[in-house]
Amino acid sequence: MAGDSSIDLRELAALVGGQLSFCPEQIRISGVASVEDAGPDEVTFLGNPKYVSSLQVSKAGAVFVPLDFNQQVPPVLIRVENPSVAFAKAVERFAPKPASFAPGIHPTAVIAEGVELGEGVSIQPHAVLEPGAKVGAHSVIGAHVYLGHGAIVGAECLIRSGVTIAERCIIGDRVILHSGCVVGSDGFGFETVSGKHLKIPQVGIVQIDEDVEIGANTTIDRARFGRTWIGAGTKIDNLVQIAHNVVIGKNCLIVSHVGISGSTRIGDGVTLAGQVGVVGHIQIGDGVVIGAQSGVNKSISKPGLYMGTPAIPAAEYREQVAYIHRLGRLSERVQKLERSGAEAAD
Repeated sequence: MAGDSSIDLRELAALVGGQLSFCPEQIRISGVASVEDAGPDEVTFLGNPKYVSSLQVSKAGAVFVPLDFNQQVPPVLIRVENPSVAFAKAVERFAPKPASFAPGIHPTAVIAEGVELGEGVSIQPHAVLEPGAKVGAHSVIGAHVYLGHGAIVGAECLIRSGVTIAERCIIGDRVILHSGCVVGSDGFGFETVSGKHLKIPQVGIVQIDEDVEIGANTTIDRARFGRTWIGAGTKIDNLVQIAHNVVIGKNCLIVSHVGISGSTRIGDGVTLAGQVGVVGHIQIGDGVVIGAQSGVNKSISKPGLYMGTPAIPAAEYREQVAYIHRLGRLSERVQKLERSGAEAAD
């Protein structure tokens, strides 16, 4: 990915707080790329030891590596505490400037009477803001965004195109909602009466605290009563479903295709990897990590890594998987013993 201008290798190392193994004369870096694709004027990074073999044949001009990296590879080494973070700084240095949105209201936007807009707000084409809606200073409301009656968006938010924030929902400061995200749809609440499914009113709200980022086409249901609540600093991937009255703590990571059923409470610093399913009305404690494609069917309180369906401590899960993989050989041994026993009996 080429940038607008090159940078001397010494300057690049200083930018990321790195240590150069040595510095050949007149090496300049003009972009960033993967280990496999990087050329002589680009920098890459070693974020996972499994890519060392690729790095050994890489054509990159330089590479960010951990401080204790001691192998011989073609690129010039820049030792850093965290190669991924250093690479992110380099990406920021060479990437095109992000799109900016001028303050003001586009003439095609529909702004109801009584809407409150803070200083420097940008309202993009065909956005709809219903009565009582509020937008904090320097926030961007993207094209075709719907902001429902009494909904509140905090300061310095980026609400990308096609987002729906339904009535009375509350969005904190510096929140990013990506395209297609729906906040405040009705919870899936029904009671079966005489063979028919009776809709239960969903009259609560969704509250999203500051510094949360939510991916494209993720849906967060409003509470049946009270609030569905996403804690500060939590990051939620694309295509996640969060049901009514779920509470998610601070600084959690919720990865793509996760589904969390109603009234579940999740603590701080929890990670739910891709395609995790969580039943309703349970609690997941602080610091718990649930591995990909696992199913959580009961409360978990102790921090650590859990895997499988139902989710159990990772060491126990791996042991069970090892047993399963040995079943074929065990079956063969049992059959041989049975045949030997039958022959002896004859």
